[in-house]
Amino acid sequence: MDLDVSLHIAGRWRSGSGGETLSILNPATGEPIGRVAVASQADLDEALEAVERGFAAWRRVSAFDRSKVLRRAAALMRERAEAIARTMTLEQGKPLAEARVETGIAADIIEWFAEEGRRAYGRVIPARAEGVLQIVTREPVGPVAAFTPWNFPINQAVRKLSAALCTGCPVILKGPEDTPASCAELVRAFLDAGVPGEALALVYGDPAEISGALIPHPAIRKITFTGSTTVGKHLAALAGQHMKRATMELGGHAPAIVFDDADIDTAVRVLSANKYRNAGQVCVAPTRFLVQERVYDRFVDGFVAASKALKVGDGLDPDTQMGPLVHGRRVEAMEAFVSDAEAKGARLLTGGSRIGNRGHFFEPTVFADVPLDARIMNEEPFGPLAAIRRFSGDEEAFAEANRLPYGLAAYAYTRSAARANRVAERIEAGMISINHHGIALPETPFGGVKDSGYGSEGGSEAIEAYLVTKFVTQANP
Repeated sequence: MDLDVSLHIAGRWRSGSGGETLSILNPATGEPIGRVAVASQADLDEALEAVERGFAAWRRVSAFDRSKVLRRAAALMRERAEAIARTMTLEQGKPLAEARVETGIAADIIEWFAEEGRRAYGRVIPARAEGVLQIVTREPVGPVAAFTPWNFPINQAVRKLSAALCTGCPVILKGPEDTPASCAELVRAFLDAGVPGEALALVYGDPAEISGALIPHPAIRKITFTGSTTVGKHLAALAGQHMKRATMELGGHAPAIVFDDADIDTAVRVLSANKYRNAGQVCVAPTRFLVQERVYDRFVDGFVAASKALKVGDGLDPDTQMGPLVHGRRVEAMEAFVSDAEAKGARLLTGGSRIGNRGHFFEPTVFADVPLDARIMNEEPFGPLAAIRRFSGDEEAFAEANRLPYGLAAYAYTRSAARANRVAERIEAGMISINHHGIALPETPFGGVKDSGYGSEGGSEAIEAYLVTKFVTQANP
């Protein structure tokens, strides 16, 4: 497949005005499979002018009619799912089965927001004086600059696009250069469904240049970003300088607590599957496994067995359970984490090395008895590395779970309702899943606390950041 990914600006798919492109690589082979256009400053200026015009038009479309457009977009995603999923696997590496799930969930997310946008109700406030009417209306905030990463090239973008478009806000989407083609197909589905061309732009290029051009511009009223905490803090500061609303979905370092009364077989099965999903390149992946002493050895043995049993390979192979990392830099990062953990005294139980010299494959890797000063216990690995550490009492587990500045997701396994309640109360995270993996559904909130960001990209909370509240009070003349 030869991918040729264009920009979409002011209703046209086209090349960048400067003619610059970047290579798209297949992470399973390391070989080029296409090119993506790069936006120049002139392209960004044109996109900004277009979304201002698009805002004037799209906000006037009724919520009911916007909902119908989004539902058509969801239907198109389902119709095109197989082709889109294959493209995603080629450019991102995840197994084709995972790419199909991501594409299908994207359609569910669009439908959720299609319905939620019709329910952005205002209210009437009883007045104190006779003859006074007090009403509250909800209006779209305005053009949005959205920045999305490569690990879920559709499902990170679709939350932002759906929430913005369902409320009447146009969007300039800065897509991921590593995985641009599947993201472009999402945009195409929205446009083919009837979103006006001036209400939806897609650009690629240097992240710093694009954010520096879009965020301060007076046309942009809100930004939404998914990515690292370091970059997110910079963009949030830039947004703050210009009084722009911001939603930040940033890094995580999810603790997974396994108590001694847990169903260990279930904990091993569910946690290992979610550790290695998308080769561990998931912001909510369980990362620090905190296991109570009495069941420590049993959990470790089961987790190592599950890790060794995984078939790693090209995502297009139907037998593959874990694909490659997205690029060579991620392999180098994994090697650095492994080297540091071993130097600090952690026990390497399986994995620890790249696989072969073609593509960006890395072994599912498990460390036991990991000391707290190891990098993997403090920095998000964003790869197929699991760090297991034992604890004795509940308070020790809670203290370790809350030790880091991250607070995106957390997991716990216990048969005790009382313990489950304590987990829910004590753990500092935006999302907590107990005895199963139940986060990231369209209808549930998705977001973190502390250095993991603020705001939600799921559930009814997600549309709040795209709406402004207007109070109108009127007395009879």
